Amino acid sequence: MTFLRVVAAALFSATITTAVHAQDIALTSHDGKIEVTGTLLGFDGEFYRIDTQFGELTVDGSGVTCDGPGCPNLTDFVAELRFSGSSVMAEKVMPALLIGFADQEGLSMKPGDSAPGTLTYELYRDGRDTPLGRFFFNIGNTSKGFTDFTADRADIVMALREIRPGEQEAAEQAGLGDLTRTRRSRVVALNALVPIVAPDNPVPHISPADLALVLSGAIDNWSALGGPDAPIALHLPDAQSGLAQGIEDHLLSTATDEPPEHAQRYDRSSDLVLAVANDPFALGIASQAEADAARALPLTGGCGHVLRATRQAIKTEDYPLTFPMFLYLPERRLPRIARQFLAYTQSTDAQMVIRSAGFVDQAPERLGIGPQGHRLANAVASGGSGVGLEELQRMINTLRPMSRLSLSFRFEAGSSRPDAQSRSNIQQLAQLLEAGTLDVRQLVFVGFSDGDGAAAANNRIALLRAKTVRNAVLAAVETAIPERVSLEVDAFGEAMPMACDDTSWGRKVNRRVEVWVR
Repeated sequence: MTFLRVVAAALFSATITTAVHAQDIALTSHDGKIEVTGTLLGFDGEFYRIDTQFGELTVDGSGVTCDGPGCPNLTDFVAELRFSGSSVMAEKVMPALLIGFADQEGLSMKPGDSAPGTLTYELYRDGRDTPLGRFFFNIGNTSKGFTDFTADRADIVMALREIRPGEQEAAEQAGLGDLTRTRRSRVVALNALVPIVAPDNPVPHISPADLALVLSGAIDNWSALGGPDAPIALHLPDAQSGLAQGIEDHLLSTATDEPPEHAQRYDRSSDLVLAVANDPFALGIASQAEADAARALPLTGGCGHVLRATRQAIKTEDYPLTFPMFLYLPERRLPRIARQFLAYTQSTDAQMVIRSAGFVDQAPERLGIGPQGHRLANAVASGGSGVGLEELQRMINTLRPMSRLSLSFRFEAGSSRPDAQSRSNIQQLAQLLEAGTLDVRQLVFVGFSDGDGAAAANNRIALLRAKTVRNAVLAAVETAIPERVSLEVDAFGEAMPMACDDTSWGRKVNRRVEVWVR
């Protein structure tokens, strides 16, 4: 994009001679024929972003000279990137990724001057006195991140949940684009909500239905959960945090009550976990990555299924309370070092950094059918009433010589749209196929359903979902996939439930598309 093309599109060969005000700039083409003035909104080392009387323009710096008090220093330019949002991402996830990125690029990372409630890191190259890039992290919560984003106090949001309609509307009004589009967000790590208790609490597990009743105050004594006759001391994240909003989305969407007022609230998850670990009658909700000091309660559906927040269960979304960690990006060009860093966050090397930091990475894993014996046993014990022995045998014979990929696909409630983690998986699988890094000959998208309705209809729906996911992956491939790899679809309907169908979360877990390879 050249300067002349940008200006011509906006001005149609007009020459602007507006006087330059304080902190404004004037950009003049090298032949002196065109000049545009306005307030500098940003400079990424390559392009100027300027607010003019004609609106916001992006101008290629190679075609112009800059004059005025607001012009940047081109000799020692320092790219700056401002993040705002989740405290756990600001304090743990993003610094770990920055260190990994610096190591890969041969840079050194040093802490910069930080105001209270912020962290600053600078990246240096040997032989240069000024940093190449300066990264600011405003430590808060997801809601504050979106507020800072729309107020132009942040370039990127760190979020523990998807953007909400009101936030999306505000972002569009601020000229930041449609943040619900695939390329406007990146999943950098995975995590999960886990109910936690003290290590010596005798209750072995809890159902999501009972957990929702505890969180809404309808159950307030441990005796209702098989424990001692003692009141439940409830510990929850700050109400404005992404974790608390995730609790609302996952567990309280059908509850009629808010969490009770007597629930203890915490700004920091580490403080919450420590308080629960030291109180035998406490129950809290925390992120899986920070729950080590307490004991996480497995989830049970009451029909033989016990779901634990293991790394593989979080990757496959077989554990129902999973949530991705997002970066939301504006619909404008970011500095080159920022683009390079964002590309690094999706790399194989970055996945190992994420795992080392204590979070769940997105690197695909293969799960042989042997370790999944409990799933097959449940298929026999609790498969839908319309699933006969012949269909179970077909499923086992089909899957036995294959391995399951940890990339799975689930859908938003009442919708055929893949959920956030699944949309990220679609992009990731497309890139793996395109790059030829999956050493497979056959890849089968296998659809499963809940048991609500007739078995034949459920099987058709499951097959349709499998085709939908396969087509979405193919549409995300930008060039081509190796000819030796065949992409097929199959479906077994309600044959292998992950949870009971008597709850909305159980039905959501069961409605899925798995990927099996060989």
